[in-house]
Amino acid sequence: MEKSMEENKIEIENEIINNTGNKNQSQIAGAIIIAGLVIAGAILLKGNNAPVPTNNEVPITSLAPVGKGDRILGNPKAKVALVLYGDFQCPFCGAVYGLEEDTEAIKYLKNIDPNWTPFMIGVKEYAEAGDVQFVYRDWAFLGTESTQSAEAARCAGDQEKFWEYHDYLYAHQNGENKGAFSDPNLKAFAKTLGLEASAFDKCLDEGKYAQAVADSKAEGTKAGVTGTPKGFILKNGKIVDTIGGAESGTTVRQKIENALK
Repeated sequence: MEKSMEENKIEIENEIINNTGNKNQSQIAGAIIIAGLVIAGAILLKGNNAPVPTNNEVPITSLAPVGKGDRILGNPKAKVALVLYGDFQCPFCGAVYGLEEDTEAIKYLKNIDPNWTPFMIGVKEYAEAGDVQFVYRDWAFLGTESTQSAEAARCAGDQEKFWEYHDYLYAHQNGENKGAFSDPNLKAFAKTLGLEASAFDKCLDEGKYAQAVADSKAEGTKAGVTGTPKGFILKNGKIVDTIGGAESGTTVRQKIENALK
């Protein structure tokens, strides 16, 4: 029977820890981080090696159409759209934005492919040029701070600061559920970005967007999302390609160019 991803992760963690001569806390923590990156990298490689349909149209029909509730960067009338599901705590999501340098995830990806580059740099260029509409959707799955940060970004959106807050979160990742995205920190980020504090705090404290974040994850799961980052490239509302993980900027740029033809 094929082992689950979690079973494989635990097995790798145990193997690394058991083979560590001096089992101090920092080494064990490092082992767990490495195990997580190994599993994520395996998923990435598996996704990149998946067969591509010859007609370049991916057989997925359950992706929710881009609509009023979406956060869109770029021209909302552009024929080509890139819908990306992400988790603000996901290290590989952070890597594809390239807002931090030399993170463990980036080092891991460049070890696999020395020419790897963050694909969101190019995506933002297409969006700013008006050629592509970039749509960000939450698929918060890594714990409480994932859902909290997703809700906080939406609260920032109430003050027209979603994208600034979105970028700030990805630029300030610091492990999973270790307090980096605690409520006090999320509120401090809002002040740093110049948001009106009382309105932001009220939005976050009352869980205004808790259901919306949960619904976004459910919609993503229905569309076949099993991890992040996961992207769908659409042309005139139809899926023509996908992004199966932290693919290189060159690869994603070519997929977008193909869609623009």
